Amino acid sequence: MYNNELKFSLWCDFVERSFLENEFSSLIEKKIVNAATSNPSIFKAAFLGSPAYAHSKALVQGQAPKAIYEALAIEDIQKAASLLLDSYQKGDDGFISIEVDPFLCDDANATIEEGQRLFKTIGYPNVMIKVPATEAGFVAMEALLSQGIHVNATLIFSEKQTKGCLEAFKRANDTLKEKGSQTFPSAVISIFVSRFDRKLDEKLAAIDFPTGRVGIMNALRCYDVIEAEGLPNVRALFASTGVKGESLRADYYIQELLVKNAINTAPLNTIHAFVMAEEVKPIEYTPEMIENFFNALAANEINLQGVCDELIEEGLHAFKEAFVEILNELK
Repeated sequence: MYNNELKFSLWCDFVERSFLENEFSSLIEKKIVNAATSNPSIFKAAFLGSPAYAHSKALVQGQAPKAIYEALAIEDIQKAASLLLDSYQKGDDGFISIEVDPFLCDDANATIEEGQRLFKTIGYPNVMIKVPATEAGFVAMEALLSQGIHVNATLIFSEKQTKGCLEAFKRANDTLKEKGSQTFPSAVISIFVSRFDRKLDEKLAAIDFPTGRVGIMNALRCYDVIEAEGLPNVRALFASTGVKGESLRADYYIQELLVKNAINTAPLNTIHAFVMAEEVKPIEYTPEMIENFFNALAANEINLQGVCDELIEEGLHAFKEAFVEILNELK
């Protein structure tokens, strides 16, 4: 854990074969990161851009594109899981996430089946199955968690989605209690941050409204909902925390979301910037500050729910698009 006093964890939002074989172990040993996450966009960059996969691709040549994709992804996830297993066994997170096929986002049964299959095939206890927070996704999250499989609920942009995840996880915990379980699998609710600001900042700057704040405030509002529910096996995870451009410092979305019992999964350059920072201290805020901020946003005719809906659709589309590009290249 990066900060034991705060119970704050820093996870690496990056998976690539040569990185796993080299720098990743050092980050774990130095207790900078204690888990990692992946998604179709990350795998797209790795599989199509890195020479480290040439040998593995040759071994599965001639198979169906999705089978090749899974073979490459599973090998990476197994490697990461092995490196993180000691952290997991010590109770220091130690998770690695893999996302189900993004085209299954509206099919609960297919998501459950794929999640079960991936978890079993990978064969490590510290794997989290990543499920988009759609209506079908809530059903799948509940089913997987109630079967003892760790879950990463992803693409969360709204308080409504956050509550949907919490309800699913609470039902799963109740099912496990009824079965007499004394321990519960872990779940994280991945709240996406920076995409709000990339979408809104230009518009907000034009009306002299503070920029670079909507994603932060929205994430804190969702975080408060999670903490208030108090599920012992569920934590808030801040995702999409990399910075594009030079208007914000590289570690902005880590520094501004440094709160108790939370996780931040960040790209490598963001992690390096945070580690090099001269001063790191927890933020201070109140629910009233958040409420006042969003009241002011609404007064300036910003429809936040509409923005959330757009971002969800854009997020799903981006992962589907990355998945299609991978499969096309692997034919």
